[in-house]
Amino acid sequence: MRYFKLTIAYRGSAYHGWQRQSNALAVQEVFEEALYKLTGERVVVQGCSRTDAGVHAREYVLSFGLDSTISCRGLQLGLNSRLPDDISVLGSEETGEDFHARYCCKGKEYEYIVHNSRIKDPFSADTAFRSTFHINEQELDRAAQAFVGTHDFKAFCSTACDKENTVRTIYRFNVRREGDKVIFTVCGSGFLYNMVRIMVGTLLFVNEGKIAQEDLGEILLSRDRKRAGKTVPPQGLYLNKVYYDRMGI
Repeated sequence: MRYFKLTIAYRGSAYHGWQRQSNALAVQEVFEEALYKLTGERVVVQGCSRTDAGVHAREYVLSFGLDSTISCRGLQLGLNSRLPDDISVLGSEETGEDFHARYCCKGKEYEYIVHNSRIKDPFSADTAFRSTFHINEQELDRAAQAFVGTHDFKAFCSTACDKENTVRTIYRFNVRREGDKVIFTVCGSGFLYNMVRIMVGTLLFVNEGKIAQEDLGEILLSRDRKRAGKTVPPQGLYLNKVYYDRMGI
């Protein structure tokens, strides 16, 4: 048995997230079918993270074992010829049996894109969240620093989250503008269900005057989801980078 680490990217608009499901099409199912067509082996692929329906990934890492003698280059090219245009294998390498895409992960970076314009853009309908309320990105960049550090993020995860430990570490959180797009970039040790989307929604509430910037620390301490802001839609969210070396963070 040989073991592989692959890096892929995908546009999540057509999929119900990464994880295979019985009643909806997921990226994992499409990838595993392409792998079977290429190698003739039925393999369960381990992904680095769950992603929600409609969420995209610029860098997503997965791991699996094969009996095949196929080369890493052959695996990459062969899969890309069998995968749909919205999924691409960016890189392929052989690794040890002990590498697991999820459990070996040390951190992740997400981006959330807001199309901040009164004029709709037909090309960003499923790749960004549109907000017509003018965003002061400099103010939100300052406000986002309240999330940096190790905190209990119970107030910033979905009520459907089943994690007992809701403490996570955020290494950095920055907000910048590129034309009519405002980009929220957050890097952390790990993230709870809907955590990034709720943090961004809360910052948008700060921008709109619905939540005071100075109250963010108190909301964290409250552990009360009702005190935080809205959960912004999934189409603006991207898994941007996956870290396996803590020094890379």
